[in-house]
Amino acid sequence: MPKSFDWDDLRFFLAVARSGTISGAGQRLATDHATVGRRITGLEAALGAKLFERNPRGYNLTQPGERLLASAQSIEAEALKAERDVADADLAVAGTVRISTLEGFGNFFLAGRLPRFAQANPNLAVELIAIQQIVALSRRESDIAVTLDPPQSGRFVRELLTEYVLFVYGARTYLAAHPPIATRADLAGHTFVGYIDDLVFMRGLDYLDEVGGRRIKARVQSSSLHAQMEATLSGHGLCVLPAFMAARHPELTRVLPGDICLRRSYSLVTHADVAETARVRAARRFIREEVEAASDLFLGRSPTHHPKGPS
Repeated sequence: MPKSFDWDDLRFFLAVARSGTISGAGQRLATDHATVGRRITGLEAALGAKLFERNPRGYNLTQPGERLLASAQSIEAEALKAERDVADADLAVAGTVRISTLEGFGNFFLAGRLPRFAQANPNLAVELIAIQQIVALSRRESDIAVTLDPPQSGRFVRELLTEYVLFVYGARTYLAAHPPIATRADLAGHTFVGYIDDLVFMRGLDYLDEVGGRRIKARVQSSSLHAQMEATLSGHGLCVLPAFMAARHPELTRVLPGDICLRRSYSLVTHADVAETARVRAARRFIREEVEAASDLFLGRSPTHHPKGPS
């Protein structure tokens, strides 16, 4: 008869299932990979079942592992509920909260503000993911996501965070050296900077068709919005940028702002199982309050007065 397993081993099992690697699980749990491996081996021995298939690319769940995943997630949800029910909210803001955002919002708005949140919550570690990929809340790859495309089904808490506007921008040096732009038709004669066509992973990031249809093609393309802005600042061409990003660079000038103003909306999304834990609740409240305080910035009405993020 197999020995009873250590309930704490389920934390290690979930971390490996979500990250797909022992090293990734170790980073999530702030422990070394040897400890993670030992806990997984112990759990498999206690249950008498192989939970993962090991391969050079990582760890994949077996059928017994898939069955255990559902149970482990339910146990985790109950444990988090117990935390909410009995813990004092101020004392419970501890642990780690991971926030996933699109690059523009993460790097050019949130990053410069998060240190204040961390300082106000000294027992909380804050992680910010601001890369061009879709992070799966359902697999707990993140606690909170700021996205243009919230999931339409599943156990998620979805909140409209803010609308924001985008304009076509050009550096003053570029505009002074090239033919004037009086109408949209004039845009076809100008160089554009934009996303790589086949790497646009979210429909809301496809801007140029709205600006000029098939007449406009980005000659310099990058998956990074930061790189696009830098190319625009260098005077290479025109680019569609969020107003809250461009506002920190007075040398960028809006082109045809009375005619071309794109609108998008950021949503704040959290898995229902963790949305009301003290750590996630505190982070959600902080993000909402910061965005509300900067509403003019997102709507293109305030060119200055906001903290700079990383350059």
